[in-house]
Amino acid sequence: MRFVETRLIGAYLIEPEIRADERGFFARAFCRREFLAHGLNPELVQCNLTFNPASGTLRGMHYQRAPHAEVKLVRCTAGAICDVILDLRPDSPTFAQWAAVELSAGNRRLLYVPEGFAHGYQTLTEGAEVFYQVSAFYHPQSERGARWDDPAFKIEWPLPVSSISAKDASYPDWGTLP
Repeated sequence: MRFVETRLIGAYLIEPEIRADERGFFARAFCRREFLAHGLNPELVQCNLTFNPASGTLRGMHYQRAPHAEVKLVRCTAGAICDVILDLRPDSPTFAQWAAVELSAGNRRLLYVPEGFAHGYQTLTEGAEVFYQVSAFYHPQSERGARWDDPAFKIEWPLPVSSISAKDASYPDWGTLP
């Protein structure tokens, strides 16, 4: 695996190193030792799967507050998505900055999202499926979100939004949060 730093401190794009032969290929998508060697949290306790029939679907921007903050390891297993991360760590030099990467079944890349980041994505194709692993169990009372179009962050989404949940669309402006 190749670990490529994003412009946000602590977030990595992980590119599987493919070994191919006449049968197809083999690639490692996770290795505890390699994650530890890069200073990344390798503790993954839950796997989640989402399916999105329409392109333009937006999910996010989600996170869990401490002590239930979570690392996410995200991969698109069908179709393609624009995956967006937002650094919400107040002491970080990249606080309130966002980055976007394309994840697709074709490029097989994964995105490592550290604790303290909000995460969301927009589907670029119909039939996009996303598989992600998290380091903490879902804790409803710790669930939070930043609105996808909050003027404090100015996230640039690639497509008009075709579908979004009422909850994701109604998070308050970041500047009004306590």
